[in-house]
Amino acid sequence: MELRRITDRVFYTMFSKESDRPTLGYINGEKRSLMVDAGNSKNHLESFNDAVNNEGFRKPGIIAITHWHWDHTFGMHAADGVTIAHQKTNAKLAEMAMWEWTDSEMKKRLAEKVEIEFADTCIRNEYPLLSEIRVVTSDLSFSGFMEIDLGGITAQLHHVASPHSEDSVCVLVPQERVLFIGDAVGLDYYNNCYLDKDKLRSLLTTIEGFDFDTCVVGHAEPVSKQKIVEVMHSLLER
Repeated sequence: MELRRITDRVFYTMFSKESDRPTLGYINGEKRSLMVDAGNSKNHLESFNDAVNNEGFRKPGIIAITHWHWDHTFGMHAADGVTIAHQKTNAKLAEMAMWEWTDSEMKKRLAEKVEIEFADTCIRNEYPLLSEIRVVTSDLSFSGFMEIDLGGITAQLHHVASPHSEDSVCVLVPQERVLFIGDAVGLDYYNNCYLDKDKLRSLLTTIEGFDFDTCVVGHAEPVSKQKIVEVMHSLLER
């Protein structure tokens, strides 16, 4: 894994399809640094920290979560820094923390449509030993909006309407003109891949209102503001 540069102070790591590892972000302030999403396992998070160390940067002291899905949160328990998530994210994580992670219980959740097949497959790819799965809630939570001073730059956490998940959070770094959106522009895979176009329109309006040049998405290469807006218009026209 390597850190890829967007600006002198904002970086990202590549997504991986095999076990659905998402793109992770790194924002390097003068006083502290912030990681966007915690990865899907301890191994994923540690690989990220190794990439940060290889660049001579400090390990992130803050980890901000974009939404509750396993691939963005299952590394939280291994984070050394303070984790921050939306209240709705924590509500779902608290529920999942009660689940048993055994073959039989996972199959039961599939049968009851609590879990989806794609996530089940990827979890098993990431965790040969299911007993290593640990789900935790964040150290801090917020509702609506939160701004974090990193020293010289800020990270703004915005709770947004999203067709993908009710708890979706975008992380804007206004000084660097970079926006992390996680999977906010996406279908609701836990609702038969439904696309709520009203929520997508609301998200489009919100994203158009942000002042940024580069958009970092959860499972693809970063794109321009123009491109992500085009993608959203295309989805609305489907």
